[in-house]
Amino acid sequence: MSDNHDDPLAGAGLDTLAVRAGNARTGEGEHSEPIFATSSYVFANAAEAAARFAGESPGNVYSRYTNPTVRTFEQRIAALEGGEAAVGTASGMAAILSTAMALLQAGDHVVCSRDVFGTTTNLFSKYMARFGVQVSFVPLLDLAAWRDAIRPETAMLFLETPSNPLCEVADMAALSTLAHDNNCLLVVDNCFCTPALQRPLALGADIVVHSATKYLDGQGRCVGGAVVGSARHMQEVETFLRTCGPTMSAFNAWVFLKGLETLRLRMNAHSESALALATWLQQQDAVERVYYAGLTTHPGHALASRQQSAYGGVLSFQIKGGQEEAWKVIDATRIMSLTANLGDAKTTIVHPATTTHGRLSDEQREQAGISRNLIRVSVGLEDVDDLKADLQRGFAALA
Repeated sequence: MSDNHDDPLAGAGLDTLAVRAGNARTGEGEHSEPIFATSSYVFANAAEAAARFAGESPGNVYSRYTNPTVRTFEQRIAALEGGEAAVGTASGMAAILSTAMALLQAGDHVVCSRDVFGTTTNLFSKYMARFGVQVSFVPLLDLAAWRDAIRPETAMLFLETPSNPLCEVADMAALSTLAHDNNCLLVVDNCFCTPALQRPLALGADIVVHSATKYLDGQGRCVGGAVVGSARHMQEVETFLRTCGPTMSAFNAWVFLKGLETLRLRMNAHSESALALATWLQQQDAVERVYYAGLTTHPGHALASRQQSAYGGVLSFQIKGGQEEAWKVIDATRIMSLTANLGDAKTTIVHPATTTHGRLSDEQREQAGISRNLIRVSVGLEDVDDLKADLQRGFAALA
């Protein structure tokens, strides 16, 4: 920790920031951050009210865009990601929507990885297109395809790394150079790793988005999102939030703050168990292929080892057969939860082709590598031997 008396957290490590950043104790002397469950705020006089609404003086105005609990969360996630500022949103998709609406305009073009969450694909291809924003989808790992897709009107490159659900790993430094050489913003969805395992801004990204619903919470309790970046860009996102209202609730922000306190401990535990389970899955006769960057056989292993401090808690595998066999395995499990959420303390299992990526066309799924025999597992905090035994029930069902 730094000896800087003006900022006791200057130079602090990630674990300290995860517990302390953004905490402004009130006159009550509370140790845990309070929940400011209020829609509005009282002003001392008419002049103060006018100055607040005009943005001429700092302070709270209305909880659609200024709430102390949400502000604490924003300051903490910004500190963890190494960004100047952050904006909390109602969901992870609200974070992506707010980024796009705030920083793009009609006539702009986006280059987006094919390997993003299915709803992200729909947001860009269906809804942003209605407002005159065009999108080109490219293979995540094909740098030449990214380069060839850029046009004079391209304003943003968007990707997830590792990808969902195949755990492909993008070279963020190379994509950053490509983006900035073409006057584009590089936006990275850091949901799978969180700042505990990788920090895209340090690798050249301009903006990081999160579904706080996942690992930032860590126990599947609340829905929320975050956008992190420069103060200039976040001012635009905040202005969109103020106008359009995809707002994070104070209660959810408080839950996320509690989740952040244990973020690194949980991410390391998720990663350790996921690696053990992926290694075991490779040895099972019923398994055709395992996708997890922690495996030395994964094509992105070396890059992930440079960009990440560990490999995360999500893996996927192809069962021998098709959708019928995949469903049999899923239905035979008794410990894992059949739900599309991930990042929970409880292990979850899902069939991406008919759930998370079910609204994509067959062609889009094929391009993204989402086969009918693919199963995704978000490895929780249970005993890994129990998870192996649970999947063994599924493999036995195939016999």
